[in-house]
Amino acid sequence: QVQLVESGGGLVQAGGSLRVSCAASGGTFSRYNMAWFRQAPGKEREFVASISQSGRNRYIADSVKGRFTISRDNAKNMVDLQMNSLKPEETAVYYCAATTRYYSSASEYSRGGMDYWGEGTLVTVSS
Repeated sequence: QVQLVESGGGLVQAGGSLRVSCAASGGTFSRYNMAWFRQAPGKEREFVASISQSGRNRYIADSVKGRFTISRDNAKNMVDLQMNSLKPEETAVYYCAATTRYYSSASEYSRGGMDYWGEGTLVTVSS
């Protein structure tokens, strides 16, 4: 059983930056591929970014590529999402998720199952 707790959400102006973090406990963190998803009001959940167990492989959604960076620190059992140049339409609840399954593309992360989910942290981008 793995527990995931997101933090760092809040209010940010359009064009601003924010970092959200996910703390994992209850498992061996380095065994999990980690990902961030987001869900805006009235919209489907969408994949944002993922990072492999070792951190050597990353997949970034096209919509955020060049602006968002995912990273992990296995010594701290943490995965972060640095978000730059935020847009109002990116207002959403951002969720951290973990899986032991191997996914080789953003599409697979998007459509494949995740084993564990956090409760999410709300990011509000004001215009």
